[in-house]
Amino acid sequence: MARGDQVYAIREVMGIPYEHHGIDLGDGTVIHYRKVDEAEVSRTSVESFARGGPVYIVPQLTAYIPEVVIKRAKSRLGEKDYSLFFNNCEHFANWCKTGRNDSRQLTGFGLRLDQIRLPQVGDLAGQMAREESPSAALTLFQQALGNLNVALQSLLPQYTALQNEIESWQQVAQAALERGREDLARAALYKKVEAKKQADQLKHQLDEVSELQLQIEQDQALAQKRLSESI
Repeated sequence: MARGDQVYAIREVMGIPYEHHGIDLGDGTVIHYRKVDEAEVSRTSVESFARGGPVYIVPQLTAYIPEVVIKRAKSRLGEKDYSLFFNNCEHFANWCKTGRNDSRQLTGFGLRLDQIRLPQVGDLAGQMAREESPSAALTLFQQALGNLNVALQSLLPQYTALQNEIESWQQVAQAALERGREDLARAALYKKVEAKKQADQLKHQLDEVSELQLQIEQDQALAQKRLSESI
């Protein structure tokens, strides 16, 4: 890695790998779209950017000199205009490095959704990347939201069932203790912990799907605005 390089680290959403892009400042820090409460262009350590994984360099055939790349990256510090389809982390890094506001991951919604088990979402993503008509894009957004809703309807009952299981094992453990059966209580608490782990994993997936749903809704509103302006 060198000053002004466009870099990326592999991250995961719902177990699906994707590339998170940024600009290396050459001093152990990277400027990138960092997500805490909301996405913001921030300067963080390489370690924070990488999250324990390796960092890769993005080769570019044509690019600005390092000083220009870094100047462009710094000019957008504090920006909070993240959009999955129109202004994601790869859009940002490509703009800084080459001046092109594009994202080759767009066909995967930036999340390689060709690997996800949501019906037709991968196909919709590919269509979205090629779509130029705002009215047709709105239809695709609506279909994508419908598929995400199916995923939520599948995950929510599983999460509810696990919450009930956690409560049941707690009651079993309490009853066993009242009878002086610490062995049964420990076994029940072990089952409770296992159910809690599964529930936490499902909760994380629900949060990720909900976040993706919100991002698509935001981009849908932007597409609707563009359609209105074109009429």
